[in-house]
Amino acid sequence: MFEGFERKRVTTSGTEINLVVGGSGPGLLLLHGYPQTHVIWHKVAPLLAQHFTVVVPDLRGYGDSGKPATDAAHRPYSKREMALDQAEVMSALGIETFAVVGHDRGARVGHRLARDHRDRVTKLCTLDICPTLDMYETTDMAFASAYYHWFFLIQPADYPERMIGQDPAFYLEKKLKFLADGNAITPEAMAEYQRCFAMPETIHASCEDYRAAATIDLEHDRADRDRPLDIPILALWGEKGIIGRLYEPLTVWQRYTTGPVSGGAVASGHYIPEEAPDRLMAELTGFLAD
Repeated sequence: MFEGFERKRVTTSGTEINLVVGGSGPGLLLLHGYPQTHVIWHKVAPLLAQHFTVVVPDLRGYGDSGKPATDAAHRPYSKREMALDQAEVMSALGIETFAVVGHDRGARVGHRLARDHRDRVTKLCTLDICPTLDMYETTDMAFASAYYHWFFLIQPADYPERMIGQDPAFYLEKKLKFLADGNAITPEAMAEYQRCFAMPETIHASCEDYRAAATIDLEHDRADRDRPLDIPILALWGEKGIIGRLYEPLTVWQRYTTGPVSGGAVASGHYIPEEAPDRLMAELTGFLAD
């Protein structure tokens, strides 16, 4: 996977970030979600590298990136700190302005990155999410049932960590049940996900990611409620997934930017980069064009 890409490890002010980088042209940052790693992008990154300098990291706490100690406020796993990692990674690579494509948790990091580093992010594409603040503030039975893991993972340490750690492979397989096409995740990609998620440090860090989302991230989001972005947003979601059934994503995202919002449903489940890489490439080609 990622043939022709260079593997790097960048030290940021808070941790170390594992990544691959390839291609040439304008900067493009691809951010993965839970419970995966940068490998989710292996079907589309080589194609995007024909037109962009593509940077594909593991978020802090995931994959082979650092997993710093947490604190009572979950600050080290706030999207602010995770976004700062990525801003510093791009600076270390000499890329000052760039577009961001984020899936799942990576889209939440991308959203915060665009807010905290407004002069650097030119465009934002979010895959299969609505903003965290909206999702928590409109929680109902349908949402809680579909996103039960949000409420399980935020329980105090080390309750979810111990339960998941009893059989990480089983948990990972069940978590990936949102996948519509059982053949979309290649054996090579699955092996990487299993290798990384088997690390107790990854299980703990990923729980901290969710704990931060339910606490400090909401504080930051509420502080920015009346400060919309001014960049274009492309919002895509899986038509076999949940987001489009519970929300009107384009309407929701339009409240978060004064720029244009476009997008729609994709014939896939949750894992769009692996399930529908051709459709994703077609959407990104149009959106990212100058």
